[in-house]
Amino acid sequence: MHGKELFAAINSGLNGLSTILLITAYILIRNRYYKAHGWTMVSALISSAAFLGSYLYSKYAYGEVSTGIPAGWFRTFYYIILFPHVLLAIAMLPMIGVTVWFAANRKWVQHRRIARPTWIIWTYVSITGVLIYFILYRWYPALYPDAFKASKLFWG
Repeated sequence: MHGKELFAAINSGLNGLSTILLITAYILIRNRYYKAHGWTMVSALISSAAFLGSYLYSKYAYGEVSTGIPAGWFRTFYYIILFPHVLLAIAMLPMIGVTVWFAANRKWVQHRRIARPTWIIWTYVSITGVLIYFILYRWYPALYPDAFKASKLFWG
């Protein structure tokens, strides 16, 4: 594994880690472990920021490539997952910023108001990020090996 596929695996791992941290933070806050919740959310923020940096670098280094997924049910499934993932990923960035700002400034009423929708969207985007990795780099090659080998996703 190298090149774009290596970055995809790293990015998927960071998304998976973010998902685990977000779910852990939710459990902690529900059990009133406020400090542990805060530190876990900071860890999720760092993991997600590392993902974003790695993702943007991989786009810079390798460009945006077409997947080459043939028309049909699998491509439809992929787009059904991809479109809300991208839209919500864009929407969540300012939401995360505002949520963190409220917490850092101890504005708990405002923080609680935005934290739940932010958490739901952030968790959804992290989970679907891992799912997109599996679609592109695990299931697509298994279902359509010839099309995958002809696509720019294939590096060897």
